[in-house]
Amino acid sequence: MDETPEQTAANPVTVQELAEAITELEEYRERLVNETMETAKKAKLMKPTVMARLEPELSRIDSALQQLRQQQAELASSN
Repeated sequence: MDETPEQTAANPVTVQELAEAITELEEYRERLVNETMETAKKAKLMKPTVMARLEPELSRIDSALQQLRQQQAELASSN
């Protein structure tokens, strides 16, 4: 995802590649929440405290997902 506009123009991303990236990021997000909550439970930490700590990372992931979905929709509509 760290490509410059010149690289993107030379190597256009396909709808399939975007779908795969979205799936992987969604799976990562789910795994992050689940594994963190499991660890928190073992450490007897409260869920609101843990979620407050996770929120910045989840926000970054959600923002990236939104951008990827928008890019995917734009690509799909241009084809």
